[in-house]
Formats: sequence, structure tokens, C-alpha cells
Amino acid sequence: MGSTADQEVLDAALTLIHSRQHTSPKRLGEPGPDPGQIEKILSAAGAAPDHGLLTPWRLIIVPRERRHLLADAFAEALSERDGAATEVQKQEARAKAYRGPFLVLVVARLDPELGPTHPRERIISAGCAIQNMLLTAHAMGFGAGLSSGRALYSQQMKALFGLSAHEQPLCFMTVGTVLRRKPARPRPVMADYSSNL
Repeated sequence: MGSTADQEVLDAALTLIHSRQHTSPKRLGEPGPDPGQIEKILSAAGAAPDHGLLTPWRLIIVPRERRHLLADAFAEALSERDGAATEVQKQEARAKAYRGPFLVLVVARLDPELGPTHPRERIISAGCAIQNMLLTAHAMGFGAGLSSGRALYSQQMKALFGLSAHEQPLCFMTVGTVLRRKPARPRPVMADYSSNL
């Protein structure tokens, strides 16, 4: 039987996990995490399970002064897949780049030269790294959300972020102060997703 201190740590961890919720980048504003907090958030990724010790993912921070490059990529990706896109739609695509004070792209490293670990295991590792970062941001009092969309997989994004042929962009993670909260959505219970062999 664990000690009272162990039980308190467990209760705090479970409260943190179950109280975290996705916050859309549109609902995240200043203040964002400061450099020390950013370091703690990103360092939490390094505690993810990593079969083979490959670090099969990488994180690319998009600082404020470079957001215009991402905005251009969003607009170009829209124009490429929809030649009839209006200027208003292009501006809406560009605006996505400026949402939230802290923005990072998560990339899976699937190159065979990295090691024999299966690509699926690498993506699982990346997912665990993402969850670690989300929980750390939540523990600091910030909101955070993941976003993707068709533009993420475009040639413009691959070129902008310098991705190799064996790298796969997984999602953007945005962190900031929650400006508006949505009601918490019901979550599945254990019986919904577990069974016995």
C-alpha cells in the first residue's frame, strides 16, 4: 500500500490529466509562456517512451517574427488546392498563422537510417511527447490545443520547415492564456473502450 504522499501525487496527476481540455488557437492569447516555461514544456517531450532511444520526432518553434512566412504558406497551400479561392478566403488562411502566443510544429522522423524501430512506434512516441507537453502547459495554467488541416501536408509546409522525404508533420501545438472557454465535453468511460481477451 502506498503512502499518503504517494496517494496525493497520484490524485494530483489524475486531476491534471482529467481536467485538461483542448483549447482552439482562436481562444488563446497573451500572456504566453515565458522562455523558462517554454523550456519546461518542450523538455517534457523528452520524457516520452522512445523504443531504441531514437528521439523519432522533432519540434520546430515558429516565433512571432517568422509567422508571416507561415501565413504565406497557408495562403499558397489554399490557392494550390483551390484555384477559385477568394482573397477573403486567402486572408482567413493567413490569419491562422498568427493565432496564439506560442506555436510549435511537431514532426515525426520516419527515416530508416535512424534505426529499425517501426514507424508506428515512432508516431506513438511522438504522441506521448505531445501529451507530455500539453499536460505540462496545463499544469502551468495555460491552455493548449493541437491543429492540423490539409495545408499541413502541402509542399509549401514541407519546404518552409525543411522537412526531408522521411519526415511527416503531425500537428501544430499552440499554447497561451485561455481567453474564452467552451463547456467541457463528455469523455468516454473505461467501458466504452476496453474489453477482455
